[in-house]
Amino acid sequence: MNSPAFFRAYIDGRWVDGSSGRRIAVHNPASDAVWAEVPDCGVEECEEALAACDRAGGGWRALTPMQRAKYLEALNRKLEDEMEHFARLIVMEQGKTYKEALGEVADTIGYMKYAAHSARWLRGDILPADNPNERLMTFKVPYGVCVALCAYNYPLALIGRKVGPALVTGNTVVIKPHEATPVTASEFCRLVDEVGLPKGVVSLVTGYGANVGAGLVSNRRTRLVTLTGSIAAGQRVAKLASENLASLVLELGGKAPFIVMADANVDAAVEAATVARFANSGQVCICNEMAFIDRRIVAEFTDKLLKRVAAITLGDPMDNPGMGPISTAGARDRIAAMVNEVRVHGAQVLIGGEAARPEGLENGYWYKPTVISGSSASMPLIRDEIFGPVLPILPIEDFDEAVHIVNERDDGLSAYLWTNDNGTINRAIDELETGTVFVNKGISGSFHGYHNGHKRSGLGGEDGPYGLENYLQKRSVYLAYGQ
Repeated sequence: MNSPAFFRAYIDGRWVDGSSGRRIAVHNPASDAVWAEVPDCGVEECEEALAACDRAGGGWRALTPMQRAKYLEALNRKLEDEMEHFARLIVMEQGKTYKEALGEVADTIGYMKYAAHSARWLRGDILPADNPNERLMTFKVPYGVCVALCAYNYPLALIGRKVGPALVTGNTVVIKPHEATPVTASEFCRLVDEVGLPKGVVSLVTGYGANVGAGLVSNRRTRLVTLTGSIAAGQRVAKLASENLASLVLELGGKAPFIVMADANVDAAVEAATVARFANSGQVCICNEMAFIDRRIVAEFTDKLLKRVAAITLGDPMDNPGMGPISTAGARDRIAAMVNEVRVHGAQVLIGGEAARPEGLENGYWYKPTVISGSSASMPLIRDEIFGPVLPILPIEDFDEAVHIVNERDDGLSAYLWTNDNGTINRAIDELETGTVFVNKGISGSFHGYHNGHKRSGLGGEDGPYGLENYLQKRSVYLAYGQ
């Protein structure tokens, strides 16, 4: 059996093995095979990476945004040349299908392309001064050293989503990937090295969140932390960052309702509900987490949904089946425990509800696409984020009931609504306490849109001009002249 490949951390333009000598094994979710290793870095590497970013900051800020954008454009050309390579890496460490992985690489390019194009319209304000011979101006300037904490569900796209806007606005960045999916981050830094990005502008530290993540966030050099992760992870990061009063961009979890009213196009809603639940094995923060279906059509919707879900195939992700494995064994076990718990409380599993064993991949982290009925709003499957291929269905009397359940929650990332009633649509826009509302539309997003959560689903947000603003702080200048 071949030894696992070793992918290093990247600090100040150097490839680093890690001072501890320990390594973290990277498993293929489809088979549980260990195929790669990365350094188990520690506080020493955190300090080195942040210090390198700090040193590089002055020279990087001195470049014009257009000069900085040229580096992003060069990185994009490299990614375009190696799309298949990066897609295969994503399949091997994260488990999504090859088709989905190619889409992730394309999204990474899109995020950075948008950031590069934004270089020409970064702007501040000139305001009326109170006194003669005076100018009052507001400039937007970089924070300095940023820490980018990335989740395992999109190991490359989240790098592009964070690094692109951070760099074009003049910040330097330390990337900390999830310990389960660090390989694409290391390979991304290979491209950083190949395009000649100035040393220290981008560094990569691999390791566990409790050690490396905490070390990066709490360090006095860190001025901005951008995290994609769970609400619990966001709470831990916020506490650590408070010691340093670092600014935060937190894109956290949610529990997106998929609301279907009686006048909706049921066939279209079923297709959208299926894709929005089972894409990337349900491991998307804005995935359809619970279906609220008008009682008058719940039987029709459920019957059509079960037929559609039954057609989802499982198998080698490189062969583009309908769905790949769960990314980690721990996540698979957590999902199974949630399903078993609602069974005890009387819910009915209509399809799935157990681990899968595709031929030749019996040891992987597989779970069958699952639909559940008979659960209530108080059950854990409805209360907690599933982040996996399980969809509970709840009949509702009317839109008021759906709004009540959604708005009673402490989170509010996204919601879906299917109806042809203009009044209900406008009520949803006004009343649903979520950062995004998809109306008669499946899961989607645009590079120039804004992706953010309300309540405990986050602080700040990503993408578009509003997302770019989160990587800039303001500086007011009062200029007197003619003295």
